[in-house]
Amino acid sequence: MIACDTDVVLDNEVLGKPASPSEAREYLDRMSGRAHTVMSGLVVVEDGEERSGIEKTTVVFRALTEEEKARYVAFGEWEGRSGGYAIQTLGSSLVERVEGSVSNVVGLPVGLLAELAPRLFTRG
Repeated sequence: MIACDTDVVLDNEVLGKPASPSEAREYLDRMSGRAHTVMSGLVVVEDGEERSGIEKTTVVFRALTEEEKARYVAFGEWEGRSGGYAIQTLGSSLVERVEGSVSNVVGLPVGLLAELAPRLFTRG
C-alpha cells in the first residue's frame, strides 16, 4: 500500500486547497515573485512493514501580472490543488524555477518512493 499527501507551505503557513476563486487568487497574490515549499508525506506498507518519509521541494514563482493571475484563476486549474496550482499543466507557466524534485510538486515524490519501496522499481 502507498499513501501520499502533498501541501504547499508559505511563511510557515500551510496553503491547502482553495475553497473559492477569490482564495485561489489570494494564494497567487501571496506566492507571486516568491519561493514556497512543497512538502509530501509518503508512507509505504509492504509485507507488514511500514516505511515513511517526507520530501521537500522549493518552488519559486515569477512575479505574476494581474492578467496572468486572473487568467489562471478563470482557467479553473486551481480547484482541488494544494496551493491552488498544478505544475504539470498550465501552472508551469507561473514557475520561475524548481529546486528539488519536480515529481514531488506534481504530487508523488518518485525518488522517495524508490528509496522506500525499491522492489517497485525492479524487473521480474
